[in-house]
Amino acid sequence: MPRFSANLGFLWTDRPLLDQIAAAAKAGFKAVEMHWPYDTDPKAVRDACARHGVAMLGINTVRGDVSKGENGLGALPGREAEFQAAIDQSIAWAIAAGGTSIHAMPGVVKPIDMPAATGTFVENLSIAADKAGAHGLTLLLEPLNPRAMPNYFYSTLRGAGDIIARIGKPNIKIMFDVFHVGVSEGDVLTKLEYWMPHIGHIQFAAVPSRAEPDEGEIDFRAIFKAIDRLGWKGWVGAEYKPRAGTDEGLGWVKTLGVTL
Repeated sequence: MPRFSANLGFLWTDRPLLDQIAAAAKAGFKAVEMHWPYDTDPKAVRDACARHGVAMLGINTVRGDVSKGENGLGALPGREAEFQAAIDQSIAWAIAAGGTSIHAMPGVVKPIDMPAATGTFVENLSIAADKAGAHGLTLLLEPLNPRAMPNYFYSTLRGAGDIIARIGKPNIKIMFDVFHVGVSEGDVLTKLEYWMPHIGHIQFAAVPSRAEPDEGEIDFRAIFKAIDRLGWKGWVGAEYKPRAGTDEGLGWVKTLGVTL
């Protein structure tokens, strides 16, 4: 079975971040990942992870003005300086916390603005990759499905793959989220195999509900077996929204026959 990490953006959100780390370790997770943890001292996060014996993985760049529907800055023309500041913030926080990757968020783009946005993102990401690479950090590109995030810069793996090919930096990889791939494209197992050489992290949640992986139209027993068969050595992030409490929802571990 794969190695599982707990995404604390969705799990145990009823408590402070350091307590979330403790809860993840108590549940059996050996790694944690986060969304936007910048209001917590990264050195305290590093210490908590060490104390509880869990690895610290990835974080996201900031979204921008959420009240205006922003969800990332990387592909927004005229916001280049803000994006680079966001990358600098993420790199500094990740280094201090002991993290290994950063999800570089491009943002919401109207279809008519896509040509300019693509050029902006390629240029921004090329600069950001060099900054991150100097510290051994990976940048992750995650397509979001259009139902969850209309007009996000990319909603398909091909969209992210094309950006990676244009830039050609070895530390830019795909975040393969089974939930988003399942909603946007389907044919998850075939796409998992095809894109495996370009994947830097894997996440999962039920399709279409985004709840625990013991419901819905995706057979996660087959997904986890395929991840093993394909030789994946990284972590697989539990990034689902619990139906009720996080601890109450961990029955999927036994149901799917996995070990945290």
